Amino acid sequence: MDPSPHLNEGPAVTTKKPGMYVRLKDRHPAFIAAVEALGTAAAQAGPLDAKTLHLIQLAAAAAERSEGGVHSHVRRALEAGAQPDEVVHALLALTSTIGFPTVTAALSWAEDVLGAPK
Repeated sequence: MDPSPHLNEGPAVTTKKPGMYVRLKDRHPAFIAAVEALGTAAAQAGPLDAKTLHLIQLAAAAAERSEGGVHSHVRRALEAGAQPDEVVHALLALTSTIGFPTVTAALSWAEDVLGAPK
């Protein structure tokens, strides 16, 4: 299993980090190192691959209505090998759990990364 599918860093993550993350890392490096270590430990705790983990984290971000989290985990899922239709399906599958309005908001945020469908 890829050792880097956690939340905050890893060789596969090449996108710009959010401004708050960068400021926290500059001001509180030990704190961010601990958060990153927790993400690594969680990712390595079982058999799920990076793509699956990021699709799960995408679902959680959508459920908590985190626009930044949706953006981040769409990017990371794609970097881990997910196809755009898998990202969309992961979000559509949440409809009966988190509701249509929340799913459509998450799909809109996903399109910020994926681009509008053709």
